[in-house]
Amino acid sequence: MDQQYLIDEMKVQESWRIFRIMAEFVEGFEVLSRIPPAVSIFGSTRTRRSDEDYQKAEQTARKLAREGYAIVTGGGPGIMEAANKGAMEEGGVSVGINIDLPEEQKPNQYITTYLGFRYFFVRKMMFVKYAVAFVIFPGGFGTLDEFFEPIQLIQTHKIKPFPVILVGKDYWKGLREWIEGVLLAQGKISPPDISLFHIVEEPDEVVRLIKESSGKISHP
Repeated sequence: MDQQYLIDEMKVQESWRIFRIMAEFVEGFEVLSRIPPAVSIFGSTRTRRSDEDYQKAEQTARKLAREGYAIVTGGGPGIMEAANKGAMEEGGVSVGINIDLPEEQKPNQYITTYLGFRYFFVRKMMFVKYAVAFVIFPGGFGTLDEFFEPIQLIQTHKIKPFPVILVGKDYWKGLREWIEGVLLAQGKISPPDISLFHIVEEPDEVVRLIKESSGKISHP
């Protein structure tokens, strides 16, 4: 094979990739447009069922489902499983938006509506588009990414403001101190940007903030 043939073949493959991306957007929009207003819940996949964070995530999802909100997670283990479990057992809409990874992330057993994605950026769009709030439990790099994504979009007026809530005061205290002591102190963000997120401790506080923002929603 000559070099030009390989270049042309790669261009064809890139063109077909556009259709795969479009198909993921279409499927996601069609499925998620039918669910009630949703709360996206994030946190570590490594959280064990015996951990306090797992119990709080389950309680939070259960209380939100009782208010009529759909619960959307990444569909995997840990905090995602806890949130899906709380929503499903409460009789609510429990959505899992999974991602294809080299080390397969198996969907948890508490999902009533499942979507699988190949592309991270399409999946991230689905978390934001139908959410009335983000609730973020302790986690690692992926969880931090899910935290900074919405506050950056809200800050730049790319999406309408909605509650971005961090759960666990001890866990997130250092992050807030760094944001205020470094980013704000050095003028990298403005004082109003600090109000783009909340840090709370208990599930009831999460529910209160979301209801104050979007109002109580009845079951369909």
